[in-house]
Amino acid sequence: MAATIKDIARMTGLGLATISSYLNGGNVREKNRIKIEKAIEELHFEVNEVARGLKTNRTHTVGVVIPELNNEFCSEVITSMEDVLRSHGYAAMVCDCRTNPELERQAVEFLSRKRVDALVNMPVDSSGEHLRQFAAQGRPIVLMDRAVSSEICCDRVLVDNVSATKHAVEYLLKRGHRRIGVLAGPKEIFTVDERLRGYLEALGEAGIRPDEKLIYCGDFTLESGICGMKKLRAENPEMTAVLAINYETTIGAMIGLNEQHLRVPEQMSLIGFDNRHFARACSPGLTFVAQPTRKIGEEVARLVLERLKEPKKQKNEENGQEVQQAEPVEIRLKTELVEGSSVGVCGEKR
Repeated sequence: MAATIKDIARMTGLGLATISSYLNGGNVREKNRIKIEKAIEELHFEVNEVARGLKTNRTHTVGVVIPELNNEFCSEVITSMEDVLRSHGYAAMVCDCRTNPELERQAVEFLSRKRVDALVNMPVDSSGEHLRQFAAQGRPIVLMDRAVSSEICCDRVLVDNVSATKHAVEYLLKRGHRRIGVLAGPKEIFTVDERLRGYLEALGEAGIRPDEKLIYCGDFTLESGICGMKKLRAENPEMTAVLAINYETTIGAMIGLNEQHLRVPEQMSLIGFDNRHFARACSPGLTFVAQPTRKIGEEVARLVLERLKEPKKQKNEENGQEVQQAEPVEIRLKTELVEGSSVGVCGEKR
């Protein structure tokens, strides 16, 4: 028969309240903690998480819905987020929605039925309608990397996408490049919209009229980067530099250049996005925009844990009743342009 909390009480001589406090993450005296942990080990005691969840209305799980599990950016963010959550006694339940809005909606409903305490979402559906029911239940939602258009009360951890691409394009402009192509993703995605805005702002401030032929909007895949690079090159033979605005597209861009036998940076300069390891593996070393993936994950986890604490209360001015204070928080993190050798000076003979 499985050991119970009463068995621990008999073995330690401690009260049920003390043992319950320990099992639920409360503070107990050090000497009592040692006694309880020794008894748990000897009795092979296991906490009934289902029963505890029913009693406390907490499951100590956080639901996570992302577009693609095999995406380098997503995996790095989730790893750092899980490290923080795990250290506070929470586990993550991750769902990959295959960049499909319907699958995303189903994933949120599934996690809701599993009674996760909070939800983390890198949204595919920019309207945010898939989050409305979860939000109505009063459980915390934290968006990472992307925002939604609807006014759902949720926190957001984003990067400064506009400055990221603006600085990258300015870096190319300072080296004499004027015909600069960009390999982007679907325009309806929040990050794509912001990164294209930075690209256009940099050109506009330099007095350069944007050319639609230099903008390729694919689907953020490696194959899209390959096809996009070939298309941009075919339609813009005078193009001297390209900016790829996500990790998979960057790899595809490099493959596309290799397949066209174009030397970097002698015949084409390139700036990519993310992944220091790939940048070092390239020859020459890639200049790229580095997103603070570890910091994003840590900030997401921190916000989740903050929201799961006892909620702050404030008085409703109309009826005097206490209501939960839930002012949404937005955190914007800076990127870094890491210099490699993939950008040359336009017109310079090599």
